[in-house]
Amino acid sequence: MERYGSDVEVDEQRTPLIRRGREEEVQKAPACGSSRYGLALLSSYGFFVVYSLRVNLSVAMVDMLNNTHQSNPNHSGTVCPGHANPAVRKHNHTASVYNWDSETQGWILGSFFYGYILTQVPGGYLAGRFGPKWLMGFGILGTVIFTLLTPVAADLGAGYLIAVRVLEGIGEGVTFPAMYTMWAAWAPPLERSRLLTISYIGAQLGTVISLPVSGEIIFYLDWTYVFYIFGAVGLVWFVLWAFLVFDSPNTHPRISEQERLYITSSLKNELSTSASNIPWRSIVTSMPVLAIVVAHFSYNWTFYTLLTLLPTYMSDILGFSIQQNGFLSALPYLGCALVAVLSGQIADYLRETRKYRTVIVRKSFTVIGMIGPAVFLVAAGYTGCDYTLAVTFLTLSSSLGGVSASGFNINHLDIAPSYAGILLGITNTFATIPGMVGPVIARGLTQQNTIEEWQIVFYIAAAIDVFGAIFYAVFGKGTVQSWAVHTSLYHAD
Repeated sequence: MERYGSDVEVDEQRTPLIRRGREEEVQKAPACGSSRYGLALLSSYGFFVVYSLRVNLSVAMVDMLNNTHQSNPNHSGTVCPGHANPAVRKHNHTASVYNWDSETQGWILGSFFYGYILTQVPGGYLAGRFGPKWLMGFGILGTVIFTLLTPVAADLGAGYLIAVRVLEGIGEGVTFPAMYTMWAAWAPPLERSRLLTISYIGAQLGTVISLPVSGEIIFYLDWTYVFYIFGAVGLVWFVLWAFLVFDSPNTHPRISEQERLYITSSLKNELSTSASNIPWRSIVTSMPVLAIVVAHFSYNWTFYTLLTLLPTYMSDILGFSIQQNGFLSALPYLGCALVAVLSGQIADYLRETRKYRTVIVRKSFTVIGMIGPAVFLVAAGYTGCDYTLAVTFLTLSSSLGGVSASGFNINHLDIAPSYAGILLGITNTFATIPGMVGPVIARGLTQQNTIEEWQIVFYIAAAIDVFGAIFYAVFGKGTVQSWAVHTSLYHAD
């Protein structure tokens, strides 16, 4: 049997048993109707809101620009011919348009991350000290409010829009550290991959749904309604979160006693008995933590490059309309979401059945989820004007990235569950840098909007991805680190 602390075992029939003392055993609590899976679904809705508010500007930007200023007579490369124009819009559009050049567009698209990076580590610390529920709730609520103010800010000028996006980033920056802190108290070790992939698939669904829906909203209304409608969806989430979510099983008034005992017993010897004494020196000098940092940074370079600029690529290079653009830009993230859920099931199955150790599972899923996307991203740059092949390769690239959801992406909970929120804050701080500089660099490299320029953008992203995968494969770990627990017992790899 595989040991998890002194109280979690997996028997030969794959039924998790939580041993309490020497005689009493608590069976695994059913998933259906459980509080922990309810939390997974509601947090998934929360991350849906987070990402829909983050990416809708990428589509809106296409319609916010004065197209008469976008054509460039000095094009030197081959740009694909446009597709047939869609039907004439049914409504008069009164929203403003702006004469922003490529550099300004890059700063606007990247400005969100300048705020996002500021609250990563503070978010993990505050969640551990004051509880993650309200930190995440008010963080997203703040982002919702500033999203509703986006059209006003854009009319005032690019500087005001950049400021509003920075403030949105500050609000969203606490969300992932807060949720990791919450999962440290809610996710039994052998259900981590399942619960976290359900939770974070909301981020992919937010992208998948908001991209095409934003395109339709812009087509039938105008770009301002993108921010009003998704802002309203965020307000609904906040009400549900405020009334239905609690920081831990012990504070939840409606959780069953069986489930409460199952969760708390499985985590008993993984959690630090002195959460206020944070081992900062051990954290910042830990190679397993550095491995996650490098992998997270590398993966996000590709992810954010596509997240912010894929609609631009679809429009300027492949010639798709605003309606086609939103739908086709969403396909890669739909694939990523589906693969992420499937990989979570496979990862936990491999661990439960003791087919592979945790570290092997995390490294394998990371390598597949980073090198695979790199290969297809580079290939996409050489498809020319073969629209079908280009979209297929971009979809495969992002889809394979979903495998890493059960790799480095949740490794924080494996090596230091008590400090998972803080670790996520640290790694996500570095992983936010690509979102800050990636769009600026990419737009700087693609001022002529040629296929050759975009090939360079894809090569850079792929090279960084491969480096991160190799680094994590060498230095990543799957065990709870000695500095992360104040007892002599912690689970084996």
